[in-house]
Amino acid sequence: MKKFKSSEAWISLWAGMASVGLFVLIWYLGTKGTTLGKFISSPDVVIKSLFEGIFGKVGKHSIIIHALYSLRRVMIGYLLGSFVGIVLGLMMGWYPVIKAIFWPIFSIIRPIPSIAWIPLSIIWFGLGEDAKIFIVFISSFSNLTLNAYNGARNTDKSLVGAAQMLGANQRNIFWTVVIPSSIPTIFAGLQVAMSSGWATVMAAEMVRSSEGLGWMIIAGTNSNNITQILTGIVAIGIVGFLLSTIIRKIEEVLCRWSKIGV
Repeated sequence: MKKFKSSEAWISLWAGMASVGLFVLIWYLGTKGTTLGKFISSPDVVIKSLFEGIFGKVGKHSIIIHALYSLRRVMIGYLLGSFVGIVLGLMMGWYPVIKAIFWPIFSIIRPIPSIAWIPLSIIWFGLGEDAKIFIVFISSFSNLTLNAYNGARNTDKSLVGAAQMLGANQRNIFWTVVIPSSIPTIFAGLQVAMSSGWATVMAAEMVRSSEGLGWMIIAGTNSNNITQILTGIVAIGIVGFLLSTIIRKIEEVLCRWSKIGV
């Protein structure tokens, strides 16, 4: 079984690499053999620009420093929003009174796109870091509240019944049954929240910022520098992929028990 899973992982890895390689090849041929090259830089030019930005500067900073600025904004908002969302979602999913109080408010807030909060965040917090952190907070909060709520609501009733037979009260069941059984669902929400938070902070940096990967794109737009725009997009994609991979690996370690027998 282990051997089968290992070979399956290698097949997935090679298939993924092949698909990326095919995409880059089509991109390259498209820019060299058609008029598309007038509107978009070829991948070799973008890769060269990426390395020049890593070891040199784009504006005031290298791409690494720009990425760190963006990561700082994302991680603060992501961690705060995820924590509040997980706590509220679990409590709404298990305690009817908490749901009765907060669910109507959450149902109104949840459908609002996080980028719709950008104008208000600027009015409330100004043009500094707090405004960007706030919209990432909103994005993460919405995703994690819903996933934690669903995780608590879908707790195996047989486990709850067994805990009750052993004399556990509602509070004990919440801590020993509901929270552990909700962890896989919460991690699914953490994945989505990271992706949406990363996209949201890029939008915020494009509105107003002097550093960050989002700034790179808007600066390239203002100077009509297509290569810089594409370099920023590639950098955003690479960092976003790494963040998702890290969360997935943490999930595999912490939720290994949930995959036993699957």
